[in-house]
Amino acid sequence: MLATVIHAARDIRLDEVADPVLSSGRDAIVKVVAACVCGSDLWPYRGIQPTDEPHRIGHEFVGVVEAVGDEVDLIAVGDFVIAPFYVCDNTCVNCRNGVSTSCLHGSWWGGDDRFGGFADGGQGERVRVPLADGTLVPVPGPVEDHEVPGLLTLADVMGTGHHSAVSAGVAEGSTVAVVGDGAVGLCAIIAARRLGASVIIAMSRHADRQALAREFGATHVVAERGDAGVAAVRELTGGIGADHVLECVGTKESMDQAIRSARPGGMVGYVGVPNGGPELPVRRLFNSNVGVNGGVAPVRGYIEELLPDVRSGAINPGRVFDLELPLSEVAEAYAAMDERRAIKVLLRP
Repeated sequence: MLATVIHAARDIRLDEVADPVLSSGRDAIVKVVAACVCGSDLWPYRGIQPTDEPHRIGHEFVGVVEAVGDEVDLIAVGDFVIAPFYVCDNTCVNCRNGVSTSCLHGSWWGGDDRFGGFADGGQGERVRVPLADGTLVPVPGPVEDHEVPGLLTLADVMGTGHHSAVSAGVAEGSTVAVVGDGAVGLCAIIAARRLGASVIIAMSRHADRQALAREFGATHVVAERGDAGVAAVRELTGGIGADHVLECVGTKESMDQAIRSARPGGMVGYVGVPNGGPELPVRRLFNSNVGVNGGVAPVRGYIEELLPDVRSGAINPGRVFDLELPLSEVAEAYAAMDERRAIKVLLRP
């Protein structure tokens, strides 16, 4: 089959690789209907995260189950399924505690699982899914083609945006600022509105993303950064800052922006994958009573909650996909996101 392999910085190729095979009894083979490129995929693409040897890449996909192991009970051949961006059993103590990203038996796409089998990267024609009963979420059929983009966001970005809002404690009547206008930041706006925020400030410098942010529920847009950005947020919040700030980038600058934009006693929910050396200024947090909560988003636990709203059209996170390409053009997909010609690219095998 064909699958995406990163060979070096800015060297993305669609290579012929071995077909996946069932090996553990608890796994499944999924034919990919749609996959996508994630902002976190750009760290190795740009060389910020080194690539020592060629390896499979991609961690978001939806598809149809083609085969299941003898011990799989909840997933059946023919099911349309959503795969979160990691593997989990959904039964261990960490999963039950709401942190399935720390599953005691979990693993990641594009590498060996805990049982010695290979879990294919998500940007390919097929994927072997370990721990299929825990990892995969079946979507009751029939699934229409126009639903696919929205369902695909539940593999990562919509659940991650939701996690930032939940981590920050967004509730009815909240005042929220969102740092980051990529797919996760835009989904965080959807999540904040869904949870009842009355004021949502999108921090964005790009006209197309500002427009989408307003469509998703942003009440205000702040284009400034640094001191000017903090001042603009405070001006919109009675001079004190936002109740909740959602940090959706992962750099030193974005974390600083988030913390300084929160009001005394406010909360920062952070989900941006850390790069660029973000550190917590403990003295500032101590003096202002600002809290920080978040981390890698346990999106598996949010899929069933968010799925009805996606399918009903109550929320429309699939709009973050502003470019669709065939898998054969995966190198262009990476380039388009790297050059900010696309917010998020959907790939069709």
